[in-house]
Amino acid sequence: MEASIAKNPKSRRYRYPPVGEQSPLPEKSEYIPRSKSVEILLISISLTAITMNTFLLLCLAASSLAIPTKRVEKAVPYNALLPNVTIYATGGTIAGSSSSNTDTTGYTAGSIGVQVLIDAVPEITNVSNVAGIQVANVGSGQLTPSIILDLSQKIQKSLDSGDSGAVVTHGTDTIEETSFFLDLTVNTTKPIVCVGAMRPATAISADGPMNLLQAVTLATTPKAAARGAMIILNDRIGSAFYTTKTHSNALDTFRGGDAGYLGLFLGTKPKFFFEASKATGKPFFDVSKTKELPKVDIVYAYQGLDPKAIVDAAKNGAKGIVIAAMGAGSFTKEGNAAVEEAVAEYGVQVVYSSRTGGGYVPSAGYAGGVAGGFYNPQKARYLLMLAINAGYTHEQLVEVFAQ
Repeated sequence: MEASIAKNPKSRRYRYPPVGEQSPLPEKSEYIPRSKSVEILLISISLTAITMNTFLLLCLAASSLAIPTKRVEKAVPYNALLPNVTIYATGGTIAGSSSSNTDTTGYTAGSIGVQVLIDAVPEITNVSNVAGIQVANVGSGQLTPSIILDLSQKIQKSLDSGDSGAVVTHGTDTIEETSFFLDLTVNTTKPIVCVGAMRPATAISADGPMNLLQAVTLATTPKAAARGAMIILNDRIGSAFYTTKTHSNALDTFRGGDAGYLGLFLGTKPKFFFEASKATGKPFFDVSKTKELPKVDIVYAYQGLDPKAIVDAAKNGAKGIVIAAMGAGSFTKEGNAAVEEAVAEYGVQVVYSSRTGGGYVPSAGYAGGVAGGFYNPQKARYLLMLAINAGYTHEQLVEVFAQ
């Protein structure tokens, strides 16, 4: 399979073929190829004598030189004994950089390419044959449903073609949304691991390199199979179905709420707390032929809410609306009246979730709405989007959210 991928001139994969075979560079590569200057630089310096921060800054500077050169063949020999994993890079803090190695907030997200990330952790090549695909390189708030849909379809194809697992590098702000989407749309028992970082790559104690190594390791671990998509940060393994970001700055920001964690890492060894199982009521949506997803908006509840935002969302083309309601789904009288109007006049589907960050919503504030169950607003949005795309009736929506 590797040879066939490498021989395709339009392939965006970065994996060297078995020794003895040659592969041309892609015609339109999304990778940042290492120039001659980078090769000389990597040979002439010792990683043991400099910090990771200095190494990454030097790589960034060297890769920016406009010196056209040929790729050095067989730089990373293909090992037939190792599993194959594709790393899908989308940007985020894990690919962020700053001019200061103590800056953990004012950095630029998505400024380092996938190949620099891989090169910074050479131990990855002891775990698997890795391919890198640059899906996007932005802060995760800039990602869109169309990008995530494309990502899901790419992962499905690579896993169906023989990859042992998939890794997605991602900004932590919306990683839970992407991983949840992948959990519902990629039909596989192979591990899908989403990974990010809370500190940029140029920080003194950047967490990205170890997180990435653990993610690739998890994607090749047999015991990680049949667990759905996962999120790995700060040595913790979480289910994408339940995990959410709980702190703006802390390294241990990702937690699974009442569901807890699936396991943890001891160095590079994953340890699971339970046997593999499926989240209760988790649906699957086939998006292999989907070109565009329906628009779904979120309206946040608060004291003195202007209910006009609900009707305006429907007027502007939203097919669904998620209410980030108060408590266990409570909403203002004016808000419920606006929901009734939007449902009657525009035929939108409305889900009542909770802004609290935990707990269960047992009922909707308006009889024509859908109770959001355990789903927080951002996950409820993607579930509603996929369900509308699949043609779910109101009754089916009530059932899928109640699980």
